[in-house]
Amino acid sequence: QVQLVESGGGLVQAGGSLRLSCAASGRTFSDYAMGWFRQAPGKEREFVAAISWSGGITYYADSVKGRFTISRDNVKKAVYLQMNSLKPEDTAVYYCAAEYGSLWTGNSVDYWGKGTLVTVSS
Repeated sequence: QVQLVESGGGLVQAGGSLRLSCAASGRTFSDYAMGWFRQAPGKEREFVAAISWSGGITYYADSVKGRFTISRDNVKKAVYLQMNSLKPEDTAVYYCAAEYGSLWTGNSVDYWGKGTLVTVSS
């Protein structure tokens, strides 16, 4: 089992920045590729970003490329999402996800966090 707990959400003005954190506990964190998803009100959950087990490979949705940066610290068992130049359309609940394996495929997420709310005001 892997437990994932997100933090860092909140209310921010458009153009501002937030840094989300996801703390993992349980099984070996470095065995998992990690990802971030989001779900806006009335919409389906969508992929935001992911990172390989080593941190050497990152993946981004086109909508956040150039604005968001995913990183991880395997010693601290944490993954981060630095969000810059935030837009009102980034408003959503952001979820941390873990997929067993060295590379992210998105085909079989094994664990989810409960989410943290990000609200971007215009």
